[in-house]
Amino acid sequence: MKIVSVVGARPQFIKVAMISRELAGDPDITHIVVHTGQHFDNNMYSVFFEELEIPQPNYDLQIHSLSHGAMTGQMIEGLERLLKDESPDIVLVYGDTNSTLAGALAARKLHLKVAHVEAGLRSFNLDMPEEVNRVITDRISDILFCPTDAAVENLRSEGFEKLKCRIINTGDVMYDASVHYSKLAPAKSKIISRLGMDNFVLCTIHRAENTDNLSRFMGIINGLNSIAEAATVILPLHPRTRQVLSTQKITTRLKTIDPVGFFDMIELLKHCKLVITDSGGVQKEAYFYKKACLTLRDETEWVELAKRGYNRVVGSDSELIRRAFDDLIRSSLNFEDGLYGDGRASHYIIKELKNEFANRQSSR
Repeated sequence: MKIVSVVGARPQFIKVAMISRELAGDPDITHIVVHTGQHFDNNMYSVFFEELEIPQPNYDLQIHSLSHGAMTGQMIEGLERLLKDESPDIVLVYGDTNSTLAGALAARKLHLKVAHVEAGLRSFNLDMPEEVNRVITDRISDILFCPTDAAVENLRSEGFEKLKCRIINTGDVMYDASVHYSKLAPAKSKIISRLGMDNFVLCTIHRAENTDNLSRFMGIINGLNSIAEAATVILPLHPRTRQVLSTQKITTRLKTIDPVGFFDMIELLKHCKLVITDSGGVQKEAYFYKKACLTLRDETEWVELAKRGYNRVVGSDSELIRRAFDDLIRSSLNFEDGLYGDGRASHYIIKELKNEFANRQSSR
């Protein structure tokens, strides 16, 4: 069986690393990794791949720094040529980026089987490009690997059970990654000893909807400044966030630090008291490391976290941010309900792909 994985962003490469680990040594499967180039980073190959023991991609399309339409169109064109040459049995796409959508469309147009890892997520906000990518990718996929029960329910409510596809709750591949990499992080990161503290609030801000809207941004900063009266708030500065703080000459009470690497982030998550973020991935990672989270957005795709009280969606209202912090910091949460599976999602995905391939072979 030949599998092609289409990826274009760092979290997707981490998921591919987990899939590749599961495939290691299997003589019956050829796994080809295609990097679209969407999230271009000069340091990716020299640091990221090496440090995380991620296999180098077999192909790099080097498509980046374009508008959504131009980028997606060029990806489809490049992927179509590549998929014709490789003729895989199945194309794996991950998450909700333009690379995800391009991989699914290119494969579907060539009548190739498509499997979507992290299917069924919904923020119900079609102004988000990620939401558009999710919805369309799900609709044209043959196998929908869902990370949660909530994702399965989203697909059922949209009528996917009536379509010619399979819906499977495997758990979350990123939970697999957290289990694997958290064991390695203490030897790889010294950030806690460098900072000299072990009792802080961890914050990340990077989404354009927050940084490009000064009113929203100031609401968030005012809320964080208020929290900083009660606890040290560590903010690794995304370049976009740093630029706004600098150009608008905004002063904060926060402890700002340079952007951190993968293992540093794991250690920060392990040692913090609470997480505040506008990142989709960090919301989940907070739960993985048993930390409550405030989400600086107006909605979340990880609705199960909000429903169970692990996550408070607070938007940019400074008073709501502070009130939610005061409430959550005193709360006692369980974190033992296994919302994202048992850490073996990659195993279940490969098992299902093998079954799919064997069934197709036997029916010929």
